[in-house]
Amino acid sequence: MSVALVTGSSRGIGAACAQALARSGYKVCINCIERMDLAQALADRLREEGCQVICHQADVADSAAVNEMVRRIERELGPVDLLVNNAGIARPEQFQDIAPETWKRLFDVNLGGCFNTIQAVLPHMLHEHAGCIVNMSSIWGQHGASCEVAYASTKHAIIGLSRSLAAELAPTGIRVNCVAPGVIDTDMVQVLGQETLDNLAQEQIPLGRLGKAEEIAETVLYLARAGYTTGQVITVDGGFII
Repeated sequence: MSVALVTGSSRGIGAACAQALARSGYKVCINCIERMDLAQALADRLREEGCQVICHQADVADSAAVNEMVRRIERELGPVDLLVNNAGIARPEQFQDIAPETWKRLFDVNLGGCFNTIQAVLPHMLHEHAGCIVNMSSIWGQHGASCEVAYASTKHAIIGLSRSLAAELAPTGIRVNCVAPGVIDTDMVQVLGQETLDNLAQEQIPLGRLGKAEEIAETVLYLARAGYTTGQVITVDGGFII
């Protein structure tokens, strides 16, 4: 049975990914930085269904904490075969108002988190000449967005990381891909306000609705199984970017 680590998976897209993978037969580590109550509740529901899951609280920006988490996964579930880098934060504000510490924190979590987790799981994948890494970007990382310069910059960097690492690791049999969600109906987008969300759905998304977290999870599950797919950025946005 394969082992998956899904970062930032106590709620939203991460929780949907953890759930889909667990129900598909993966042993899963649910990771969070704060909401262990939600992570534990999700784990309890999945265990009732016969899934094998653990929860671990760790800040992906902290390399020591990430290494500790991965060692625990290896002890209790086995080495990580699938890494889903979903953990991320956003701070919408105008560029001139971004404090240096805010800029640094977004890069430490969104991009640095990918760096830390990949380095922690890579030795096993290299030894086995197999493994799958899925990094979560965003349409804002492809398209750019007003008042989202810091967030969009981190997500654009994740695309560069994914494509470059895919080329570097392909000879070893390790695949690296990226998912770029559009406007997905989660807690993170609620900060935009209902009027803005309604406008996005009605005026800018051809399918006429926000996406669902489960639809991103379906894409992650596809990439986990797609043995001949690497170095790709799959956009799941209802046609927002065409």
